[in-house]
Amino acid sequence: MGSTEDIAPVPSKYLVFAYYITGHGFGHATRVIEVVRHLIAAGHVVHVVTGAPDFVFTTEIQSPNLFIRKVLLDCGAVQADALTVDRLASLEKYSQTAVVPRASILATEVEWLNSIKADLVVSDVVPVACRAAADAGIRSVCVTNFSWDFIYAEYVMAAGYHHRSIVWQIAEDYSHCEFLIRLPGYCPMPAFRDVIDVPLVVRRLHKDRAEVRKELGIGNDVKLVLFNFGGQQAGWTLKKEWLPDGWLCLVCAASDKQELPPNFIKLPKDVYTPDLIAACDCMLGKIGYGTVSEALAYKVPFVFVRRDYFNEEPFLRNMLEYYQGGVEMIRRDLLTGHWIPYLERALSLKPCYEEGINGGEVAARILQDTAIGKIHTSDKFSGARRLRDAIVLGYQLQRAPGRDITIPEWYTLAENELGLRPAVPRPEIQEKGSLTEPFIEEFEILHGELHGLSDTVAFLKSLAGLDSAFDANKTTEKRQMRERVAAAGLFNWEEDIFVTRAPGRLDVMGGIADYSGSLVLQMPIREACHVAVQRIHPSKQRLWKHAQARRNSSGQGSSPILQIVSFGSELSNRAPTFDMDLADFMDGKNPITYERAFKYFSQDPSQKWASYVAGTILVLMSELGVRFTDSISILVSSAVPEGKGVSSSASVEVATMSAIAAAHGLNISPRDLALLCQKVENHVVGAPCGVMDQMTSACGEANKLLAMVCQPAEVKELVNIPTHIRFWGFDSGIRHSVGGADYGSVRIGAFMGRKIIKSTASTLFTCSLPNAPAQKNADGTNCDEFEEQGMDLLETEASLDYLCNLSPHRYEAVYIKKLPETMSGETFLKEYIDHSDSVTTIDPKRTYVVRAPTRHPIYENFRVKAFTVLLTASKTDDQLSALGELLYQCHYSYSDCGLGSDGTDRLVKLVQEMQHRKNGREHGTLFGAKITGGGSGGSVCVIGRNCIRSSEEILEIQQRYKAATGYLPFIFEGSSPGAGKFGYLRLRRRISA
Repeated sequence: MGSTEDIAPVPSKYLVFAYYITGHGFGHATRVIEVVRHLIAAGHVVHVVTGAPDFVFTTEIQSPNLFIRKVLLDCGAVQADALTVDRLASLEKYSQTAVVPRASILATEVEWLNSIKADLVVSDVVPVACRAAADAGIRSVCVTNFSWDFIYAEYVMAAGYHHRSIVWQIAEDYSHCEFLIRLPGYCPMPAFRDVIDVPLVVRRLHKDRAEVRKELGIGNDVKLVLFNFGGQQAGWTLKKEWLPDGWLCLVCAASDKQELPPNFIKLPKDVYTPDLIAACDCMLGKIGYGTVSEALAYKVPFVFVRRDYFNEEPFLRNMLEYYQGGVEMIRRDLLTGHWIPYLERALSLKPCYEEGINGGEVAARILQDTAIGKIHTSDKFSGARRLRDAIVLGYQLQRAPGRDITIPEWYTLAENELGLRPAVPRPEIQEKGSLTEPFIEEFEILHGELHGLSDTVAFLKSLAGLDSAFDANKTTEKRQMRERVAAAGLFNWEEDIFVTRAPGRLDVMGGIADYSGSLVLQMPIREACHVAVQRIHPSKQRLWKHAQARRNSSGQGSSPILQIVSFGSELSNRAPTFDMDLADFMDGKNPITYERAFKYFSQDPSQKWASYVAGTILVLMSELGVRFTDSISILVSSAVPEGKGVSSSASVEVATMSAIAAAHGLNISPRDLALLCQKVENHVVGAPCGVMDQMTSACGEANKLLAMVCQPAEVKELVNIPTHIRFWGFDSGIRHSVGGADYGSVRIGAFMGRKIIKSTASTLFTCSLPNAPAQKNADGTNCDEFEEQGMDLLETEASLDYLCNLSPHRYEAVYIKKLPETMSGETFLKEYIDHSDSVTTIDPKRTYVVRAPTRHPIYENFRVKAFTVLLTASKTDDQLSALGELLYQCHYSYSDCGLGSDGTDRLVKLVQEMQHRKNGREHGTLFGAKITGGGSGGSVCVIGRNCIRSSEEILEIQQRYKAATGYLPFIFEGSSPGAGKFGYLRLRRRISA
């Protein structure tokens, strides 16, 4: 248990502490107890400000020096149930709880702090408490493993920019505290100036294992699991057969009305869980600081189910697994009762946490020293300054190992030693002969070639090493990454394996104009996704334990099953594996609808990623009538960073569908395959993207720009990039999502604008007909004025299929004044009925920007055409300046639509500064930059001269961006072939290997 000595009392007088506790669950209150207990034992007075029930504190601390004030000053994350966080509701509730009444909260708290004569304010981790302390002239300290700016940053992506101020305000509030006492399993928290690390804060045991079991009447030989979901009553339906024979389950927070089977025991509401955890053989629940710290401290294996949308979890999960204390259960198996394989696996673990667990004592001593005047601080900087672009709109786990000093040592070690961030070589194109030879020993390549791509070589090396990882896992206790262990049993080495490769793309020009029919210019990048697929008879497939248990319980025998492993899952909060019965894709003799599939994959956000992969199977079934009678094993390994605006999703879809098609002998052209993959993203994933991403990934060629007219998807030409011109991509560090609310609302605004233009053209055409009565429109415009515009043009525009078919001069001459800046969904639907877009839905209660999203594709199409022509112009600075100016115009048009971001704006500004900076008599060699893809973060495309000086300027921008934001942007440079050019590899493992 570590040292149990109380901190030394202060002889002169007692100190008064005001300890604020966040309103998010009981976990924060339970760890606060341990700190408060030591402060009170030293003779101090502690006022706890909390929304938690009194018994949480009074059962552990009985002292007249403890005062409990029931006030809730923040709300944490709003949970729809034990495993689901409602992101928008969380932001809205925080706004109502802490933003709207902010002035009165500050006034009240300042008055109260002065009234109790507080010596120090402590926050876990209430933002406004730090600001109130500063206003009252009292020092403050935070004690936590995560901060709310970090959690809410992800929610802003779903909720839209109008909630951004919440994140900035929280960061600014935190910056008023003296320093952070940081607990193990912590997240990056750049808003704090100084940090002091302490051991785990763990509640002490009152009773040992034998005492607890004796009181419960349970023998020491009975296997016991604690069912603990943090006080969330989710209306669990629990069944006797879910437990192994002879096991018992202790259920926390069961409702009074809930009926439990005889092998499940309902526990009182105020039960002291640390004693129960230590008395059990394992625990089943969700990850939180309290459950993880107590499981580690008392060496109890923890079977956990992921929550969605809670950024704290990946860090705690990695710590739990690093110390061999965790087993992940798939949410579907939790709800359907396939518990047995996981519980049995938990018993085989040997948790090995040997670090300190006296963090409560250590933290209390630091707080006491601070309250009597000890200084721990350095110069003060704005919290928003540290937060800006480092974490805003999404946290960053996709980074090089050890780059971020806020990442715990154990996490960095886990990345380096366990391969959480495998170093995937960039696909430098080399001579083929030198690359193919090393693989003669492991694989016989029956079809296809490596194309001299080093990343494909690296993937085949990884593939060849899977069976050894599987064998090692059988015979040793050395911890393996779960995804690699799962992949090790994925393939039957006696059967053929099909490997495909699809790159991401850099959006040079076109961007969000693709769904409006624009010409686009896209470059396939070096970074790519590799997929290995094997079809195998169901009787020969090696199943994971939970999948085997599900098959056994269903009694269906050897039915086809899909098993997927995704490498790199540890870099974001998603499960590394997915499996399903292929029969789940059938409704009788027909495939299920896309709507039903969308709901199927949306059940568990930690496995939502599988819709990009498994969705390709459903689309092939629905669109081409393919039926899959064999089981399918799929391994996905992508080096295309997620959320950077370089089409990581399209590369996964294209590589997967290409591999499945190859394995099943389907001959699908690259263009048709791209269109099918767009259906996966639009209808199964539910992201309203255009088709340019999939087309580039499938049809692109190295060092060429794919020129495509998106009406719906016609490759016009492959444009050679002149040798004196080079393109780069800069990752801003701000997470981008095509499925985010802003991208969708801009798309809706564009389609609303098209409908208004068509309606206006139709009206003008009708009233311009011969013998039509003279009339005026609602805006006072006389129809007679438009006769000279030409009947044919108006008739064509009345049936406008794509906005990009309207020329800029016609837009300016006829329609610009007809388009409102904004329009409510209700008003539009009442007047125009619908917006004729099958992949988005208008919310009647929402107001949409209309004019800017409508204008953007009309002008963007013109810009792209001009850009294409300019590429073949004379090689002069004027040529490069004109090309760069087109990029700048596109960038600011994105911003007008509401799709800009601070990080991408900063990068574009740095390029502008570099361009106009004089070095002697010469200006810079970079000429333009723009945000890419769907906007709202992601990456920036830069154009410059292909020379050494340009590369130096790019690196200088990278360093200047890091100095300003704390984030080192990834640089995309170079190109590689699309999936169609790569084809596929058919491999057979050599017997000798």
